[in-house]
Amino acid sequence: QVQVVESGGGLVQPGGSLRLSCAASGIIFSRSAMGWYRQAPGQQRELVAVSPVAGSTNYADSVKGRFTITRDSAKNTVYLQMNMLKTEDTAVYYCNVRTLPLGTAYWGQGTQVTVSS
Repeated sequence: QVQVVESGGGLVQPGGSLRLSCAASGIIFSRSAMGWYRQAPGQQRELVAVSPVAGSTNYADSVKGRFTITRDSAKNTVYLQMNMLKTEDTAVYYCNVRTLPLGTAYWGQGTQVTVSS
């Protein structure tokens, strides 16, 4: 059974930092693309960053230079380091796992990030 569990959200002031974690079990981590999405109130869910099985990581233009996605294969965990946070980064952040070869997608329950003074 696949489990995807996010953690690390919270309240932070503008300009601050947070690190989100996503631990996945029941998958072959090396054959899974890992990504972060977010959804603000009244908005559609959008891609934030993705770490593919092969190739370079990709970021939404709005977070380039501020957010970094990394993966730890020993822990089956992907991280999202968020720096220079802005109020518009406020959203529920979701971890997405997409396994090869079928591309089956799994989602975590989401973690709230609130950027406010």
